[in-house]
Amino acid sequence: MFLISTRNFPPDVGGIQNLMEGLANSLLNHGPVKIFADSFEGADVYDKNSKLNIERLNGFKIFEKYRKANLVNEFIQNNNVRAVFFDHWKSLEKIHSTILNKTNSFCLIHSKEINHPRFSSLNKRMINSFNKVRFIIANSNFTKELAVKNGIKEEKIKIINPGCNYPIPTDDFYKQKAEEIFKNSFPRIITIARLDRRKNHQNIFMTIKNLKPKYPNIKYVSIGSGEERNNLESLKKELGLDNEIVFLADANEKFKIALIESSNLNLMPSIIHKKSVEGFGISFIETASYGKGSIGGDSGGEKDAIQDGHTGYICNGNDLNSIYETIIKFFDNDNYKILGLNAGEFSKKFKWSIIIKKYIELI
Repeated sequence: MFLISTRNFPPDVGGIQNLMEGLANSLLNHGPVKIFADSFEGADVYDKNSKLNIERLNGFKIFEKYRKANLVNEFIQNNNVRAVFFDHWKSLEKIHSTILNKTNSFCLIHSKEINHPRFSSLNKRMINSFNKVRFIIANSNFTKELAVKNGIKEEKIKIINPGCNYPIPTDDFYKQKAEEIFKNSFPRIITIARLDRRKNHQNIFMTIKNLKPKYPNIKYVSIGSGEERNNLESLKKELGLDNEIVFLADANEKFKIALIESSNLNLMPSIIHKKSVEGFGISFIETASYGKGSIGGDSGGEKDAIQDGHTGYICNGNDLNSIYETIIKFFDNDNYKILGLNAGEFSKKFKWSIIIKKYIELI
């Protein structure tokens, strides 16, 4: 039996949520899976339709942390657990070391949650937590380097990129909806990400404005919600891009897939914002599985998800000229078609059926 303790799990949305769901479902092929997860709106419906054994916890975070830790400690103590997985160092902070010594233990790291200055209080708490587990799983080479820089023991760290279960079939209804948005536009550019400063939508918007003279029929679709929505709506109006930019805050999975299929480029030139940095960028692999190339930023772990010059390009997200010139290069001489074909082939190595074997080998 496998055990997962996670703060991030569907129906909540996000990259870590998708990662933990993919890990859980893939482990099912190797044995039963028990999950202790936080509760979110719609969790009852999700859990009812899932093959996973999910136990939800709710209430104040401080009390929930202790309750969940007690449940994990008790479960490992009373069951034959082959391995336990944690999504975050805070998920294992209150777990007893003696309990974890009874099984194989893993903590996944993503980037921003470990980006605390050495010897700060958060850094010390983090390191004390990581000292309890057998394996620390970094989502990219960049994240591993960041972990070592911040004092985490290198010998414990293994790099396993996130898995991807795409492509999955597209719904004709949503295909039509996607085409209604894009119509006769070119290029068709998308970003699948939360609306926060790190994802760099503000520089994307300004680049769209600069590209309009060259591509008068350009269309950009932002898929995702977040705290920057009002600021970005204001910027869109200020730049006069009401027709060129579309926000889709609540696009469901089928609609998202249809938009990917209808697009030409996944653009997310992420930057570092305060302590927040892109650890990998699973959306680059998701879109690659549909034969779409990507452009990412050079500040984080995007180089594990994009093969620069082969499946897309890496640019400087802080430099508008760099973003602009990279997009021009992406589309010149129909280069995007070749990049898309390469991306489709590259994405196959990230299938969960392949990725999960790396965890099983460690166990």
